Amino acid sequence: MKRILLPVAGTAVSAGLLAAGLAGTAQAAPDWATDPLAANNAAAVSVVDFWTASNNAALRSATAYYHDSTPPSWKSGGGYSPDGKPGSVLPIGEEKAAPAVVKNINLPRTVGKVFWVDAGGRAKWASGTSVQSKYRNLVVTAAHNVYDTAGNGDPKVLDRWVFVPGYYQGKAPYGIYVGKTAWTHYDFDVYEDYDRDYAFVTVYNGVLANGEKKVTKGEYDGFTGPKWTRGGSYFIGLSRDAGRLGDNVGGQGFTWNQRTGQGVYVFGYPAAPHPDGDKPYTGVTPKWVYGKTTGKVYVSPAEKVEEHVGLKAALTPGADGGPWLVRYSNAKRLGYVNGVTSLFGDQDKNGRYDLITSPYFDGETADIYKKASNVWSGKIVGPNGELYR
Repeated sequence: MKRILLPVAGTAVSAGLLAAGLAGTAQAAPDWATDPLAANNAAAVSVVDFWTASNNAALRSATAYYHDSTPPSWKSGGGYSPDGKPGSVLPIGEEKAAPAVVKNINLPRTVGKVFWVDAGGRAKWASGTSVQSKYRNLVVTAAHNVYDTAGNGDPKVLDRWVFVPGYYQGKAPYGIYVGKTAWTHYDFDVYEDYDRDYAFVTVYNGVLANGEKKVTKGEYDGFTGPKWTRGGSYFIGLSRDAGRLGDNVGGQGFTWNQRTGQGVYVFGYPAAPHPDGDKPYTGVTPKWVYGKTTGKVYVSPAEKVEEHVGLKAALTPGADGGPWLVRYSNAKRLGYVNGVTSLFGDQDKNGRYDLITSPYFDGETADIYKKASNVWSGKIVGPNGELYR
């Protein structure tokens, strides 16, 4: 339960200042913060138009976001702070189901890529997953995949943010889900504190690209949605409502205040080379690793990290934001999110990533999740395929 305190000038604190500070604690800032991504239908439709134009050209051209080209300096120390009893929320579909014993490894359908446009106008992506919520419309990822931490001042939300579960080479088999509202911890929103590097994003109903229609030039000029030309002919994109995210791919459970040392499966789309230049991953398909979280806590002063938990793994950036799942059922492809990949480290300094870390999910994380998981989003495609502009 780390708190970032602002420094007080001088060595003495007056009684009046102390009293004011104590009075202020009764009205302290909340642990959570919210920021709009696409706040209304018109904004959401504009986002869909951008990503689906010319047969999803923007999705195809996006490149993996690399938080840092060199590994941070890690050391053991600090300490995470369970702030209450452990708790869990069941995955979608498991509310009344009995657990199954399975052996094969299957990739969860809930995992996909989050896409956005950065301040330089470049299309970028990282990893995320669908998670249980009342309206089956919630994505969890790293907060640095939602906020522009490279800019000056407080983080600002990234532009044209969408989630595409099961993404593969320009295809969105379950639809494109436009982010509506980002929920994160106040300390990341204001201070860029990576001990709170997680975000819960409510998304609108998905949009499925439903092919194309050849039209006249007049129809083409008057169409405000995605359109393109090919061989001297004019085409417009067709869309239909894909329904709710959780109904289509399910949603992982959620858990907090868990002990370290448990086995976890970590999923994501690694893409970056190792620091020595070797590039074992392409970012085209999701990968997974399995291990037990370490009881050590990893520290990175540049990111204000004092409470991260770690896992020995050779994943590379691109996988950041991917879920850490405990009690994962390979047959059902469901488990409980107990972390998200935040940072990557090279512990033995041999030019190879060998460590991934996650914020520790505690009761404050659970409170933010619960708030986000009870908020409705809505749809942006009408019954006849018209987009609600």
